[in-house]
Amino acid sequence: MKNLRKAVNGLMPTLLMVLVQIAYAAVNFMYNIVIDDGMSMRVATAYRLSFGAAFTVPLALILERKDRPKMTWRVFFMANLCGLFGGSLYQNLYYVALALTTPTFVTAIYNLVPAITFTMAIACGYEKLNLGSAAGKAKVVGTLAGIGGAMLLTFFRGLKIDIPSFQVNILRSHHLQNINSRTSLLGILLSIGSCFSCASWLIIQAKMSKEYPLHHSCAALMSFTGAIQATIFALIVDRDMIQWKLGWNIRLLTVAYSGIVASGICVIVIAWCMQKRGPLFTAVFNPLLLVLVAIASCLLLKEQFYLGSVLGAVLIVIGLYMVLWGKSKETEKTTGLGTTSL
Repeated sequence: MKNLRKAVNGLMPTLLMVLVQIAYAAVNFMYNIVIDDGMSMRVATAYRLSFGAAFTVPLALILERKDRPKMTWRVFFMANLCGLFGGSLYQNLYYVALALTTPTFVTAIYNLVPAITFTMAIACGYEKLNLGSAAGKAKVVGTLAGIGGAMLLTFFRGLKIDIPSFQVNILRSHHLQNINSRTSLLGILLSIGSCFSCASWLIIQAKMSKEYPLHHSCAALMSFTGAIQATIFALIVDRDMIQWKLGWNIRLLTVAYSGIVASGICVIVIAWCMQKRGPLFTAVFNPLLLVLVAIASCLLLKEQFYLGSVLGAVLIVIGLYMVLWGKSKETEKTTGLGTTSL
């Protein structure tokens, strides 16, 4: 029974991070719909973070009212940075890039996050290369393999694979039909900028979780500060009040789902996993988002699927497993808790 409990505890962060990527994939496609509907991404970001704050703040006040440590100016400053790099700035960059390109393209570029996070984590002392050990080599090679697989999936075609698709008109994005002409340098730069923003958030969040080890409160502070930042920015840029009007439609569903699930529940889960396994562990799951989006794009958006997509997906899974294996070996040495059940 004790071994079973250890196995379940060791596997739990992995399962939760997979569910997080599935939730994020759904958000990408919902944003695709509201982009076609003409909704401003700045307004969508402000609403999303506001819904996230409305969900996480009461949750934190109820669940952590007895355990909350004293709020310091240092923690408050880090919360504002998390709200900026993990909320307002990151989401504005990411979803404007999505509007300029496609879900598959943006998620492919997004896979630079593990490499950027790995480098920043080493600089900040959260990760060590340890190239002399098998675990250290596995982390480095696995990270590079994941990025290589993402690039292979996106840029190499090869033989065409015929896969039956489903006719779902609501997911027929108009800007996907002009991908060659709409993929601009600006979209690429914004995508890369979102990667740096996300990596910065993971590092700052790891530091904040140590000084303020309350997952719900950290998520609430991030959503609250990010919502203020995003709302001020959106009000300055989008002064047309029609953009702010929400009805019982896909716009409301998108911002509510993305706010409660993606900016609420998922951020809490990421904060918990980050405290257990570190920032690299959470970042390395990002390639799974590309696999999910590529498959969904093929089935629902009728994007073509090629041999390069299959090979890239396989390489991503291999790279992911190598990093998880390296992290599990390091965890076994420090806490005695492994993920051998993988």
